[in-house]
Amino acid sequence: MAKTDIQIAREAKKKPIQEVGQKLGIPSEHLLPFGHDKAKVSADFIQSVQDRPDGNLILVTAINPTPAGEGKTTTTVGLGDGLNAIGKKAAICIREASLGPNFGMKGGAAGGGYAQIVPMEDMNLHFTGDFHAITTAHNLLSAMIDNHIYWGNELGIDQRRIAWRRVIDMNDRALRQITSSLGGVSNGFPAEAGFDITVASEVMAILCLANDLKDLEKRLGDMIVAYRRDRSPVYCRDIKADGAMTVLLKDAMQPNLVQTLENNPAFVHGGPFANIAHGCNTVMATKTALKLADYVVTEAGFGADLGAEKFFDIKCRKAGIAPKAVVLVATVRAMKMNGGVKKDNLGQENVDAVKKGCENLGRHIENLAKFGVPCVVGINHFVTDTDAEVQAVKDYCSSKGVEAVLNKHWADGSKGITEMAQKVVDLVEGGKANYKPLYPDEMGLFEKIETIAKEIYRADKVVADKKIKDQLKAWEDDGYGKLPICIAKTQYSFTTDPNWRGAPTGFEIPVREVRLSAGAGFVVAICGEIMTMPGLPKKPASEVIRLNDQGEIEGLF
Repeated sequence: MAKTDIQIAREAKKKPIQEVGQKLGIPSEHLLPFGHDKAKVSADFIQSVQDRPDGNLILVTAINPTPAGEGKTTTTVGLGDGLNAIGKKAAICIREASLGPNFGMKGGAAGGGYAQIVPMEDMNLHFTGDFHAITTAHNLLSAMIDNHIYWGNELGIDQRRIAWRRVIDMNDRALRQITSSLGGVSNGFPAEAGFDITVASEVMAILCLANDLKDLEKRLGDMIVAYRRDRSPVYCRDIKADGAMTVLLKDAMQPNLVQTLENNPAFVHGGPFANIAHGCNTVMATKTALKLADYVVTEAGFGADLGAEKFFDIKCRKAGIAPKAVVLVATVRAMKMNGGVKKDNLGQENVDAVKKGCENLGRHIENLAKFGVPCVVGINHFVTDTDAEVQAVKDYCSSKGVEAVLNKHWADGSKGITEMAQKVVDLVEGGKANYKPLYPDEMGLFEKIETIAKEIYRADKVVADKKIKDQLKAWEDDGYGKLPICIAKTQYSFTTDPNWRGAPTGFEIPVREVRLSAGAGFVVAICGEIMTMPGLPKKPASEVIRLNDQGEIEGLF
């Protein structure tokens, strides 16, 4: 029987984190260790390397996710190992895992098979405490808002218009909408309130976009937390919470260094929701890695329509970075699913369904070309794939003018992905990358939403009530017009209907609500039904997670 991810991870021959740091030239005194196998990189060291040239940034993205699984993180990790295997100095940057999905349905975020980052158990649980720091900083602000109102409400906050909810790093549907401050005068004024999951917090988005502690504190201060009766905004800095929040986040700002199964360096830092926020690891980790490695492999959450678009239009724009190549991950199984095959029948050869399902892949290829970065398709291999099915994907990609490479890193580690690693190097050295965002800063906010909906999703039009358009106009008048757009919608489809697979046309994108993330520096357009607090499935993963007789963790995946 094949070994599980956690069994493979447990058998890893890890090196002391100081040795991993040496590969990138980080002196051991600038590694702040958490045990023997993970460490934070000191702010002083990061500051000391800022005059170095940047290495080459590689983005790994994917087709729209299906229940069959694409293996984007696995490919990111495998490619990092593959680049090291062909003699390149490479590092990996990925997001930290959220406890909510870990104990729910999605599982962890450390890769899989023989392309994993370790220690897998720690990474998927408490890790170095970053998420706890973000949760605490967020809820400190909540407590200070309620406290301000309790002691006389000097700022004149309209209690019906408090925009700041609480957060917890758990899938807990019971907390979505709650009533707080019951029990009498000493507990404050009863109010409707609610919780989001920590990864949906604006504090998380800010930590992932801030360049340093000073920038972090300014952005935290810029967050809008409530409104007065005259609709004027109340900022976090008005509540005087920004300083204490920065103190709580001081260590969380420092990137975490760990290693792959092949002992190559990996930064795991930050983890914003990919559909409600921008879904990328921190700017701090990416920019640090670029100063220390010749090749940096990073990923963006979900499919390219959400993840890559936000990576290009939000993260790259804000951080002043530009990728040299994109790897678009696809699987034969997902092509079949997009071609109408049910999950139970994915093991049977069906070349026609593969060809039909390739429409989804094709649209992502076309979309990525709009950002000016060369692309290669990575076919993540499964044992049930037949030669004819793989060839059908390769032929389709050729017809679209891009190459597709079969990757076997899940089973074989770096040996299974050296062809792809070399292809990526060729793309970078070919010098064809000319990154450009999809829209200019100066474009109006509603026009930006329309541009993404029409150019990337291929919608006919965007539908929004007058009050939404008026709200966007008001933000433009208040000086927020140059902010990029972060569209929140389902990851499973180009449309807002999660069941509409393939490459749909002839649909509209409804904008249900808009939110201003003034600290993070983007406007969120909520399209369709989006949960900022997920629930657990009928049979959550937590039912089978336990310690075995040896005291080892089992059931994480």
